[in-house]
Amino acid sequence: MDTPLSTIAVVGLGTMGTGIAEVLARAGREVIGIDISETAARQAVASLESSTARAVRRERITEQERRDILARFRTFSDLQAAADAELVIEVVPETYEIKQQVFRELDAVVSPTTILATGTNALSVTRLAAESQHPERVLGLHFFNPAPAMKLVEVVSSVLTAPPAVESVTRLARELGKEPVAVGDRPGFVADGLLFGYLNQAAAMYEANYASREDIDAAMKLGCGLPMGPLALLDLIGIDTARTVLEAMYSASHDRLHAPAPVLGQLSEAGLTGRKAGRGFYTYDAPGGQDVVPDALTPAAGAGAVSGREVSSVGVAGSGTMASGIAEVFAKAGYAVVLAARSQDKADTAKARIAKSLGRSVSKGRLTEEARDETLARITPAGSLDSFADVDLAVEAVAEDLDIKRELFTTLDKVCKPGAVLATTTSSLPVVAIARVTSRPEDVVGMHFFNPAPAMKLVEVVRTVLTADDVHATVREVCVKVRKHPVDCGDRAGFIVNALLFPYLNNAIKMVEEHYATLDDIDAAMKLGGGYPMGPFELLDVVGLDVSLAIEKVLHSEFRDPGLAPAPLLEHLVAAGCLGRKTGRGFREYARR
Repeated sequence: MDTPLSTIAVVGLGTMGTGIAEVLARAGREVIGIDISETAARQAVASLESSTARAVRRERITEQERRDILARFRTFSDLQAAADAELVIEVVPETYEIKQQVFRELDAVVSPTTILATGTNALSVTRLAAESQHPERVLGLHFFNPAPAMKLVEVVSSVLTAPPAVESVTRLARELGKEPVAVGDRPGFVADGLLFGYLNQAAAMYEANYASREDIDAAMKLGCGLPMGPLALLDLIGIDTARTVLEAMYSASHDRLHAPAPVLGQLSEAGLTGRKAGRGFYTYDAPGGQDVVPDALTPAAGAGAVSGREVSSVGVAGSGTMASGIAEVFAKAGYAVVLAARSQDKADTAKARIAKSLGRSVSKGRLTEEARDETLARITPAGSLDSFADVDLAVEAVAEDLDIKRELFTTLDKVCKPGAVLATTTSSLPVVAIARVTSRPEDVVGMHFFNPAPAMKLVEVVRTVLTADDVHATVREVCVKVRKHPVDCGDRAGFIVNALLFPYLNNAIKMVEEHYATLDDIDAAMKLGGGYPMGPFELLDVVGLDVSLAIEKVLHSEFRDPGLAPAPLLEHLVAAGCLGRKTGRGFREYARR
């Protein structure tokens, strides 16, 4: 089976098959495109003609190279055309019946040494291989959409797959300029195995009316740096496809987090399968379109708006990185800021940290020296919360400990004037439990900034069942004035971002525990296949394993779902003092500074 794989057949010329065919033809392979639909075949040729013409205009290839590429791609309507192929990649619809029929017919057509690859991301490669006369030559070759742009290829072996077949396709993937990751046969493999659980949780969050589709998507893009929000991504993938993948994952794992959210079934049954249908979670300009158009669920500008309270001065309680960053944000936006710490020295040190941050902005040309000086002049460091007597908005950014926060809010209740808005930046604690220690819980709201506060655009605005409408409106208005994007969510563990992010991180740890994939392969899969700015283990080590464990415990305690229980490996590392970058060792080791 150690063949050069110079002639390759692609069975199924939909979006993915066409993209794979383009990658192969551009890499000098003879490509046999096969589809029972003549229309699909014509569209595949037209797509290749269009993309190569665009490449010529951009001077990435010459006109002669374009002609050579087009000449290497031929289309047929019969599987007999695959007779001379050394590798066949099927990307037909995601059902066992259709895929098994293709493999049975290929057995009668191709050479015994021809490698047969399935492009499935949901079905069992082992089950498909078992139907073949030569199961040792069957494997999975999972490209990501769009295939020409995405670097990841998962190479999937079953217990029956011969190692030489794996070596041949792995070498091919590298020659195509892709990054192959070797994985075993289980639904979703690495990237989709982690991605679809997260997407499912987002769909369930939306279905529960916890947050709007726009706020869920904005939160994950702005809070995690993801290229797309989860609901928009479900529309792109196809809601029916996502449901199929999740059904396969659930049948293998029996993890309730993989059980498809009912809304996915409802939308699928209604034919509202996403972009391809013109409507899914969002409505599009046309079937197959990508431009979102307003619909009945689109928030109307200013609808039912309540005016907020006037805010001209802000108090920030705390002296750490987050408190300093939040104070910098408010001061840069023109607010008079009182920065209060447990001592005057700590407050002065926090202001010095802000001065250093602003100095970096000046050196990079992002801020003038005059603007820096004006910003610093607006910040008054103080060693006591008594300095908050006249502030219109008090924001606490102290340790993530309920007792500490409740004690601080008891003090704020005494020192802050009537009508002042009291905000907590907690990322995981119940806001209402903090509000209840005051005599004015209606004035208390969550205002969860993300780290680093000066750079991150997202603020989760958390209203409790007691929060007054004008308090909620005040915080939203202030967010806009400090050039942040507010998203609304209710007072429950994790809010939006952490409730979706940390189960995904926990599942990545479980993959390592089960010896399914390595840290490096999982990180590479999510960066290259999902477009994530950091892999899960890179992110865990940056966040801190102790912080991650604490959030996981809060989520598990609130939702009581066994699938949310912290992975034992995470607990063991924290117990051993391996907390990530800050201790020099977490999932990886780091040079101590």
